[in-house]
Amino acid sequence: MSRTYTAVVAEDEATLRQELIEALGQVWPELCILGEAADGIAALRLVAEHQPDVVFLDIQMPGATGLEVAAQLAGQGRSHIVFVTAYDQYAIEAFDAGAVDYLLKPLSVPRLFTTIRRLKERLLGAPADLGSVLKQLSRDPLEAERSSPSSPQPGAQARAPLRWINASVGQTLRLLTVDEILYFQADTKYTRVVTRDAEALIRKPLKELAEELDAHQFWQIHRSTLVNVAAIAGASRDFRGRLQLKLKDRPESLLVAESYTHLFKQM
Repeated sequence: MSRTYTAVVAEDEATLRQELIEALGQVWPELCILGEAADGIAALRLVAEHQPDVVFLDIQMPGATGLEVAAQLAGQGRSHIVFVTAYDQYAIEAFDAGAVDYLLKPLSVPRLFTTIRRLKERLLGAPADLGSVLKQLSRDPLEAERSSPSSPQPGAQARAPLRWINASVGQTLRLLTVDEILYFQADTKYTRVVTRDAEALIRKPLKELAEELDAHQFWQIHRSTLVNVAAIAGASRDFRGRLQLKLKDRPESLLVAESYTHLFKQM
């Protein structure tokens, strides 16, 4: 009896997403579609929840692009990736160079047959290392055209700010977008991640987070605390003269170290 494989489909255009799911049902009826996503963040959550064998990823999606989702999944070595793209001039070169497959828009059934045949062969082994493919795609002009005129000159190392993290809530691994997070706080070997209604733990040090987060969104207010500026309700002095931050959606206050009080001169 042949094994049943599972998949998640991530495509922001509802019509194309449904078309792909229906075509997969006809061409590969044994494949079980566990979920569908209209953006990258939803795709990451579905993959974290279901751990599918295959993920069909649209390259251009809101929330997080297919390339960003693939980079996040690359270190997990669990799911095989199939990219879905409207670009054939540069992307195919990158995909053919690695053990990764692709589908072009509009969907071609003969091409889908080819992709499924390759997938069935590759599913017998571990997922391919996406490193070289992602690196080549990130240099492709078709991806670069989304950059603004103020982008760094060639040779400059521009890294997008951190947009989501995987954090442990009890025995559960939860995907959090940075917009949900009110503050980070160093806690012995871990860093506490605090949202409006929950707390989680990650192993990433606060110093590393400070380098990866958007400095306009998260301010360091203490050697052990990074706060989301949008979460601050106000600032006031306590009876000892120390500056304390009030939060919009949490009852606790956050202490501001003296060396960071200049950030709140206007408050």
